[in-house]
Amino acid sequence: MNREVDTLQEDKQLIDGITNGDSSVLTYIYQTFFPMVLHMVTHNSGEEEDAKDVFQEAIIVLYDKVNKGDFILSSKLKTFIYSVCRRLWLKRLNRQDRQALSIHEEIEETVPVEDDLEVHRNKERQFLLVEQSLTLLGEPCQTIIQDFYLHNLSMQEICEKFGYTNSDNAKTQKYKCLQRLKKLCL
Repeated sequence: MNREVDTLQEDKQLIDGITNGDSSVLTYIYQTFFPMVLHMVTHNSGEEEDAKDVFQEAIIVLYDKVNKGDFILSSKLKTFIYSVCRRLWLKRLNRQDRQALSIHEEIEETVPVEDDLEVHRNKERQFLLVEQSLTLLGEPCQTIIQDFYLHNLSMQEICEKFGYTNSDNAKTQKYKCLQRLKKLCL
C-alpha cells in the first residue's frame, strides 16, 4: 500500500514538474519509462528508432494534456505512458500502407485510456501473462509463434526456416504450439 502511495506522490510531482517546465522531469521520465517502451516495440516488429519516435509522440501527448490545465491522471503515469505508446505503435503497424494521420488525431484517439482503465489493466495483465508464458514455451514453439504473429512470416517461410517437409506440417506444429501456450496461460 505504501509503495502505491509513494508512486502516486511521485507521479504527481512529475506532472507538477512538467507544468512548471522542469526539463529534468522529462529526462527522468525518459530514463525511467523508455526501456519498457523499447521492449514493447522491439518485441512487436519494431526497431529502437521506432521506439524513440513512439515514445517522443507519447511525451508530446502527455505534455499537451498536462499543459491544457485540466489533466487528471487516473492511473499510474507508467500505465498512461505505456498505454499511449502501445496505441500509437499498434496504430502505426496498422496503417503502414495508409496515409499517416496527424499527431493531433492520434492524441484524440489515445485519450480513452482514462475512460476504460480497468479494461486496460486487464488487457495489460493478459499481455504480460502471454509474454511470460511465451518465454516458458521454449523452442521451436516460441520462434514459430513470433515469426507467424509478430513478424508476419507465411507458413511456407516458416516451413523453409525450420526444415519442415511442407507447409501443412509447419501449420500442424504451429497449432500444437498454440495449444501448449494456451495451457501455460491458464
